[in-house]
Amino acid sequence: MLTIPGLCWLCRMPLACPGWGICSRCSAALPTPPSCCPRCGLPAAEGVLLCGRCIQNPPPWDRLLFVTDYCPPLNGLVHRLKFADTTALAPALARLMLLKARLAIRAGLLPQPDTLVSVPLHARRAWRRGFNQSALLAAPLARWLQCDYHAGSVSRIRATANQHQLSARLRRGNLKGAFRVEFSAAGRHMVIVDDVVTTGSTVAEIARLLKQQGAATIQVWCLCRTL
Repeated sequence: MLTIPGLCWLCRMPLACPGWGICSRCSAALPTPPSCCPRCGLPAAEGVLLCGRCIQNPPPWDRLLFVTDYCPPLNGLVHRLKFADTTALAPALARLMLLKARLAIRAGLLPQPDTLVSVPLHARRAWRRGFNQSALLAAPLARWLQCDYHAGSVSRIRATANQHQLSARLRRGNLKGAFRVEFSAAGRHMVIVDDVVTTGSTVAEIARLLKQQGAATIQVWCLCRTL
């Protein structure tokens, strides 16, 4: 689809604020997720208390924030960003995450982050794709929130098999020793930014490393949580 500046990425109508990328009507019409556990982000009886899964076996992060389930129309935009080189989409998608995060911060549900990190690609995969979609989302978020972000603060030191081809158990083993944290996270309120969280294995491995370094809190922010 031809990209025309100043048009909404979804309805193709002119934008009152061209920098938004997605108009307020389309943003408000995005599917509302069901009630989800605030920690793992999976469906739960109510969205305030932790679910039974997190009580028995909590993930290594503290909160998970997402915009919608991996469903239309957002999954189509994510696919265009990742696989059709439509990198101009990144600020519009990052803004959807920003709106969600600001509401949660103002409500006291999330601490104001000190530092953002993006889920890295291995150098070979990043070279083939030409960009890291998670970094394209994290950079404007950090600028808007006025917090620290360095693209190389977490690196992927070992190439791994594609996660979508593996079961949940194999995904966890696939990522052991795959990442390295290149800075001190001690005492910081951290956010891990990714485009899609499915089983959570990737962000869990990074969160474990940040927790070992003494991070004060660890949040996961993503566009889509596969429910």
